[in-house]
Amino acid sequence: MATQEVAPREKRELTQTEERTEAGKFFSPYTDIHETERAVIVSMEVPGVDKDSIDIRLDKGVLTVRGTIDSTKYEALRPIYSEYNVGDFVRAFTVSMKIDSAAISAANADGVLTIELPKAAEAVVKRIAVN
Repeated sequence: MATQEVAPREKRELTQTEERTEAGKFFSPYTDIHETERAVIVSMEVPGVDKDSIDIRLDKGVLTVRGTIDSTKYEALRPIYSEYNVGDFVRAFTVSMKIDSAAISAANADGVLTIELPKAAEAVVKRIAVN
């Protein structure tokens, strides 16, 4: 298995083709993204979010993850100490490689949403044997 070096990139501003405004307060859940030989994996902390309340879309190279929370469960809660925010969230990421959109899968377990974005056949690195 070949190793791949990870290098940080300069931040770039995402230019949108349309203006988007939404009323309300949204949170930005902590997210890890890593790449395997065959897929890009997105892991996102979403405690308290039901799987039926998550909407995931890949459109024009942008992966958008949106979730809603039933806030009535938290209205009477008065935390003494809190490290994460509870509420609706939305995150968007630019996907820089070709993804097999028909094979995308997602799972929500133990407060972690995991999205697997399989690379399209032409994006998978091919090893060529020397004869």
